[in-house]
Parts: sequence; C-alpha cells; structure tokens
Amino acid sequence: MGQTPPFFSSVLPRSGGGPGVLLLTLLLLVVGQASADEPPALQPIAPRVAGESEGSGRIAADAAGRVDPARSSRLSPEERDRLYAQIERDAEELERQGAQLRRLTVLLRPCVVHIDARKPAQKSTRGAKSGDEDEAGSGVIARVADRLVVITNRHVVHGAELDNIVIRLDDGRELRPLRMWTDPATDIAVLTIAGTDLVSARLAERDAVQIGDTVLAIGSPFGLSHSVTLGIVSAKGRRDLELGDEGVKFQDFIQTDAAINPGNSGGPLVNLRGEVVGLNTAIASNSGGSEGIGFAIPVSMVMFVARQLVENGAVARAYLGVTLDRTFTQRTAERLGMVRAVGARVSGVTKGSPADSAGIQPDDVILEFDGQPIDDDDHLVSLVSVTPTNRNVSLGVFRGRQRIELQMPVASREQFEPR
Repeated sequence: MGQTPPFFSSVLPRSGGGPGVLLLTLLLLVVGQASADEPPALQPIAPRVAGESEGSGRIAADAAGRVDPARSSRLSPEERDRLYAQIERDAEELERQGAQLRRLTVLLRPCVVHIDARKPAQKSTRGAKSGDEDEAGSGVIARVADRLVVITNRHVVHGAELDNIVIRLDDGRELRPLRMWTDPATDIAVLTIAGTDLVSARLAERDAVQIGDTVLAIGSPFGLSHSVTLGIVSAKGRRDLELGDEGVKFQDFIQTDAAINPGNSGGPLVNLRGEVVGLNTAIASNSGGSEGIGFAIPVSMVMFVARQLVENGAVARAYLGVTLDRTFTQRTAERLGMVRAVGARVSGVTKGSPADSAGIQPDDVILEFDGQPIDDDDHLVSLVSVTPTNRNVSLGVFRGRQRIELQMPVASREQFEPR
C-alpha cells in the first residue's frame, strides 16, 4: 500500500458557531543556545575500604558484606552541588530567552484580532443549502496608506456581508468593518476599521527572513483566540500548492513548523524583532490539524496587494507577454547549451507585449528579473506579480550559449488581459 499524500488545506475554521469538541495536545517548546560550559565529566566514585590504597578498585561493603555494583557511577555530594550550579547558570540563559518571547507576546497581542464571519452555507453534495454557517479566523492590525486596517485571508471573510463580520480585539471589544477589499489571486483581504486605542503591528520592511530563523505564529486556532506558537522557517519559495476550490494563482509561501491550525488563517507570522514577516494561510495535513507544515504569505506580497487595494480598490500587476515552458527539462537545457535547467524558458512571445518590445525570443531563458535570480517559471510569475507597473526592469537572459542583458518596460496586465 502506498502512503496517502498530504492534504493541502486552506486553514478554514470549523462552522457551527463554535470550536466544537477538541482533542488538545499540549506541547512545551523550549529553544535555547547551548552554554559554552559543559557539565562536569562524571568520574567513578569508589569509596575505599579502610587501609586500602587509592586506585585499588575495591568497593566498600555493608555490615552484611554486600556491595552495590552501581555505586561507582553515582555522583558525590560535591559533584551534585557543582552540577546544580551549572544547571542554574543554564536556566538563567534560557529564562532570558523566555523573557524575550514574553515581551514579544505583550507587544503583539493588541495587534492581532479574532474574526467571526457569518456566510451563506455552501451547497452540499446533493446541491442543497442549509441556512448560514459561521467561520472564524484571525487578522493583524496594520497602517496602510494612512488608514488603519485589518489584513486577513480572503477565504476567512469571502461571502460574508460587512454586517455579518465581527472583529474582536484582545481586550474584548468588538468592531465591525467599514469597508472590505479582497484579492482572489493571492487570498488576501483588507478591512478598514475605526476605534480608539487601536495598535498597529510593525511590519518587516523587506523579505529578510531566512531558513532556520525563529518565528512565532499568532492567531485563533480552533477558536482559541490570541494563541502563540513557536517554530522556525522550514523553507521559502513554495509556489505550487493546490489550495481550495478556487486556488491561489500567485504563490511564494514561507513554510514553517510553528503550529498553524484551522482558525489561524490571517494571523501574523512574526520574527524575534516583533516584525510581521508573513500572513498565515494554509497547512499541509492528513488530519486537518497541524502536522508541522504550515504556509504564510510573505510580507512583501501582503503589502504590495494591501496598498493597492486601499489606494485603488484593485491590484494592478505587471505583464511580460511570454509563454513559459512548464516542463523545462535537463535535456532541453543541454540543447540550449546549459549545464542544468535553471531559470524560466520562454516558449512563446505575445506580439506587441513588453517582452516583444524588449526583444525576448522563444528559447530564451530568463535567468534574472529586476536583479533577482530566477529559480524556475513559477518563481518568475511570482516576482512579476508583485512588480509595480509603468517602469523599466532589467532582464538577464541566456541566449546562444551566452548571457545578455535587456531592458523591458513593464505594463499593466489589465492592458492585455481585461478583467
């Protein structure tokens, strides 16, 4: 029997107005740096019988003449005291790191919200609907284009009227959104809010997060609001996930093992400086719960979309006008004079497009876009999707067994692909 492949699931909350019956496994995760001082080496302790010379190896017997053969592996009182002192020093180091996590939690809790959305029920397999359904998720308060907004996932609020969306703050207050914009292509939604003493999160200025970095995921798993989990960045650049019925067209996910569960959708992924580096969105799971594989939209993509939604009500994306080879193989790369298949191979060019104007040709391999090395076709699509329009970008292209540099004007996708 083959192993069942993992199920890629949007982090959707349970319906029915509550978290339901939960089987909770409590995990204690401690991350620390090893001390430079190693525990003392343990030396065998063999109490000498009176009159014996040191090193004779004889173990003292009791009144009945019996000996304890494990006696030599035990610690002396002095060694126990030394080991306790070492443990105390190690604990102080771990406690200092734990204090940092507690400070981060105090800073971040007011920035994270719980979201309840009442939506029309989805059609069942028999095609019938049964009233409304309640869904829950998370969000993060941010300041975008001088407006205070809540950023979350589209799938958390899609289909709900504004009056049926409740945003709950960490102090228990409830707000209603004033306006909502969504972007199906990235699964991002922005809701404007108004209120007093609202705290916005600090956003990372660029995608500086690296594999192995420690991160925190904050949200409302199974309706348990403002829960915090700890993990690391496991991978970057996940771009081929099958998510939901509608799918997510533009992907560049951060992968993390910080526990993400249904209800975490839209909550922030945060670095140790308290900066939001991603928006928790999906999990890969056979059980429907966290199995250590979660995905977050990087903050650069989140803010590119959020700013345009707030400022323009829609997202304008760059357009190249090329058809890319989805199956760029080693054999094709060798035919073109390359050692390995890297970059995005062009299989066609749209006449009159920016790529046509720049001189791109079929069989060109785009190695670099606007200063960013290209891994494959999905990577190029992701970068183009977050490129501002009405500017020129540089292209590094492999053609005729050598690299050439081209300049290309970036046009809006809507000019060539009307909505």
